[in-house]
Amino acid sequence: MAALLSGCGARDDGSIPIAIIDNADEPFARSGSGRAAAAWDDATDEGLVAFDAYGRVIPALADRWIVTDDGTSYIFRLRDGNWPDGTAIDAESARRALSDAIRRQRGSPLGADLGRISEVRAMAGRVLEVRLNQPVPDLLVTLARPELGLLHEGRGAGPMRGSIAGRTGTLSPLNPEARGLPAEIGWEARARDIELTAMSATEAVQAFADGEVRVVLGGTIADFLLTDRTGLSRGALRVDDVDGLFGLAFVHRGGFLASAENRAALAMAVDRQALMEPFGIGNWEARLGMLPREGPTGRLLPLAQWRDMSLVQRRSTASARVAQWRSAHGDIAPIRIALPSGPGGARLFESLARDFAAIGLQTERVGFGAPADLVLLDQVAPSSDVEWYLNRFRCGLARRICIEEVDGLLREARRENPRAARAVLIDEAAALVEAQQIFISFGQPVRWSLVGGGIDGFQTNALGVHPLMEIAMQPR
Repeated sequence: MAALLSGCGARDDGSIPIAIIDNADEPFARSGSGRAAAAWDDATDEGLVAFDAYGRVIPALADRWIVTDDGTSYIFRLRDGNWPDGTAIDAESARRALSDAIRRQRGSPLGADLGRISEVRAMAGRVLEVRLNQPVPDLLVTLARPELGLLHEGRGAGPMRGSIAGRTGTLSPLNPEARGLPAEIGWEARARDIELTAMSATEAVQAFADGEVRVVLGGTIADFLLTDRTGLSRGALRVDDVDGLFGLAFVHRGGFLASAENRAALAMAVDRQALMEPFGIGNWEARLGMLPREGPTGRLLPLAQWRDMSLVQRRSTASARVAQWRSAHGDIAPIRIALPSGPGGARLFESLARDFAAIGLQTERVGFGAPADLVLLDQVAPSSDVEWYLNRFRCGLARRICIEEVDGLLREARRENPRAARAVLIDEAAALVEAQQIFISFGQPVRWSLVGGGIDGFQTNALGVHPLMEIAMQPR
């Protein structure tokens, strides 16, 4: 701990020490998938667009853009500027960089989100076009993600430059002129370096309490209980009001879990309010289903009948299904639940073990990567687009149950030109996912940070994004 924190306290030079929760051995590796790597890439590898402190899309390498009336073409005007090697940023180099970034996401859920991009085309000079085979209303939100930062010869164009030493990296904002932007009076007085250190959650909270870091980023449900301690300043805890997937995904269909009715029995047993009560998160919202309430046709998506039952009724029905299966097939092996380490994971398991015991099922806690029946899925959604949720369960993309018929409907939807026909197909896919009961939804994901006084560039937002460049710049 002392080694990690050496030199990380309040700085005479005005730099801002920040801890980000990440246990990876090489947290800032470019191929890394953790929170530290994402924050670093977001700071150093600018995309066409970016996020501000409020989670709004703002210009980045593209200083402006237009969307055609049919929503199938986004035309970006690139700003005047150079790549790190001095080469001019033009449409062709940006086209190659964006195409490479999209290609790197193949075989991932984000790659599925990008599947409606049919072509990236260089137009005259600094004009770039992204063509779609179907409208994507939230395309800009997706293009602002760190994974879609543009690289030229392996390096990004800012908005910050940095160096890494072990688990700590130092980032410096690039001035406007270096980014091809007009000069700003007083910019140098506003800019602050950031010293970003990857720590365990326990180390990060302790460092904040001791005044060694001024911000902690990357908190999830796994480590939320660590914030319930003395020594934290009033108002330091910030919780983002995000949406997305937070619950248990079924890994396989074997044994008792082979039928949708039995998978539903586990979902029926969970007391969601009691599950989250120990965390004491104000305004947290429980969700019985994994999908948004409304599909792209504008109609309400069908719901499993059990959602209208009381908890007592649900557990009675679930218990009967367990007893019936046991009578016909014999004992049911303990349900193996893969949860994150840390106090949050332990508390979740205690509640889930109690819930499943109430319907006659035993449980076993396992770590991520171990053989499991259920695995915690905890992801923030960029919008209420039903297709984003369905893409997280595409076949071959993750270790969880998928439905081939749903993949087929989504592929067909992308071939259908009329919006109405496409919306109907996605509604059908959503109804099939609901009927198959492949996910036990708890409710909203949990994202938290610790923020000290005098940090003006941090704001909670619906995406849970906190760009380091925004934190580095003091207000005018």
